[in-house]
Amino acid sequence: MGCDLPPTLNDLPAEIPVFPLSGVLLLPHGQLPLNIFEPRYLSMVEDALKSHRIIGMIQPRGADNAHPALFETGCAGRIVNFSETNDGRYLVTLKGVARFRVKSELDQGRNGYRRVQADWADFSSDLDAVSCLNLDRPRLRGLLESYFELHGLSCDWNAVESATDNKLITCLSMICPLDAGEKQALLEASCCKTRADLFMTILDMAVRQSGALHTSCRHGSDTSLCH
Repeated sequence: MGCDLPPTLNDLPAEIPVFPLSGVLLLPHGQLPLNIFEPRYLSMVEDALKSHRIIGMIQPRGADNAHPALFETGCAGRIVNFSETNDGRYLVTLKGVARFRVKSELDQGRNGYRRVQADWADFSSDLDAVSCLNLDRPRLRGLLESYFELHGLSCDWNAVESATDNKLITCLSMICPLDAGEKQALLEASCCKTRADLFMTILDMAVRQSGALHTSCRHGSDTSLCH
C-alpha cells in the first residue's frame, strides 16, 4: 500500500498489531506522534515497517492489570514518519487511515505485543476526504476560548480559522485533554458532523461545570454564546 495512494478496504490487512493507550486518540486523517521505548513496542514498529506499516491505536477498558480488556473500536494508522534516537527510542508519526472493530484477539507471539483480527466493514467512509457541513464556527470559537483558558492552554487562532472543518475537529478531538470515555465516544461517532456536535457538547459541559463560560465574553466573542 503506497504512501501517496488512498487505500481501499481491500488494501487493509486482516490482522494488525495494536498499541493500547488510555486517553490517546487517533482519528482518520489525523496525525499522531508517538515516542516508542518499551521493547515489545519497538519490535511492533520494526515488524510494521517490514510489512504494511499499519498499527492500530486502541484504548484499554482498564489499567488494573498487565493485559486489560480492549474497547471494541480502534483506529488504524500508517507509519508516515520514523526516526531513531541515540538512546534507542523510535519517534513515529501515524496518519489515521480507518477505524476498525476487534473481531478477535490473536496470540501475542514471540515479541509480546498484542494483535487483533480487524473488521473494517463498517468504516469504508473513513477513507474519504470529507468535510463537516455547517460547523458553527462562532460557537466553537467561544467554547474553545473558555476551555483553553480553563486548562491554561494557548492556541494559534490563525491556524484554527484557516483549517477545514474536518481537519479542525479531528485535530482538536485528538489534542484536547479529554477523558478516555469522551475520546472513545468521539472515535465511535458515526460521521464527522456527529463528532463535531459531540465535541462542542463536551466542551460546553466542561466550561459550564467550571463556571468559566462567561470568560468568552472578555475576548470579544459573540455575547450570545455567554448564557
